[in-house]
Amino acid sequence: MRQVLKTTQYVTVALCMDNEPYLVSLSHGYDEARNCIYFHCAPEGKKLVYQKANNRVWGQAVLDFGVTDECDYVYTSVHFCGRMHLVSDLSEKQHGIEVLVRQLSLNPEMKLAKIKPEKLEKTTIGRIDIEYMSGKKGSPNRERLQELNYVFRGSRPTKTPSVEGKKGEQKLF
Repeated sequence: MRQVLKTTQYVTVALCMDNEPYLVSLSHGYDEARNCIYFHCAPEGKKLVYQKANNRVWGQAVLDFGVTDECDYVYTSVHFCGRMHLVSDLSEKQHGIEVLVRQLSLNPEMKLAKIKPEKLEKTTIGRIDIEYMSGKKGSPNRERLQELNYVFRGSRPTKTPSVEGKKGEQKLF
């Protein structure tokens, strides 16, 4: 489950205020050691209004591999719940943006080198502390998944025939 959060580009998060739900997709970085998700956003907006009223969230991440030739649907999903907080500490903002950029960028060090402390100070960084996680796989069977030969290139799942073992790629199953 943690692998899904570490490799997907987006999570979808549900918030609620006054019995009115709100759903938002966020680019994110998953910090496995702290079991939290970092994201950045505008300094104002609907998600922050909802977060201020009720910081309890439910979210999901999905790796969607489509339909096989046998009409089996292949996916892995993770659902999580937790609390959403805004980060004010500059050192945690730096950590959060590093987690985020390293997960989403193919050349993270170059991008991180351009982030200045004065800009980061003005950036809104959020953190979701995960309290519970569950997952599900939709797949025909383990052998069939190996035949499909899915691998990761960076953070993007790619169907690739006969590439097992190449550097920088990680077998999904």
